[in-house]
Amino acid sequence: MSSEEGKVFVEGLNFNTDEQALEDHFSSFGPISEVVVVKDRETQRSRGFGFITFTNPEHASVAMRAMNGESLDGRQIRVDHAGKSARGTRGGAFWAHGRGRSYSRGGGDQGYGSGRY
Repeated sequence: MSSEEGKVFVEGLNFNTDEQALEDHFSSFGPISEVVVVKDRETQRSRGFGFITFTNPEHASVAMRAMNGESLDGRQIRVDHAGKSARGTRGGAFWAHGRGRSYSRGGGDQGYGSGRY
């Protein structure tokens, strides 16, 4: 069993939410082995998302179902299995997470609907 099975992705974090606050909020679901709030390399400011690794994948699934859409530090968060999107992983680009669109890897004029918003 890999640790990736117990890893959840949390997005929509308040920029002031740190690792300790995230761990405190999720620890009631089971033992946690790692908490990471992703920060900008240059400013060290939170980028608004992070990862929590539970020692037991079942605890991760329970936490994901219970916390998805809940409020944390005044922001509604979204929780999903790390590396997977609730809307599918088509396209595989991280920046497309949650957009609900598939992006072509080809070049040239892609016509209507190809712009990012």
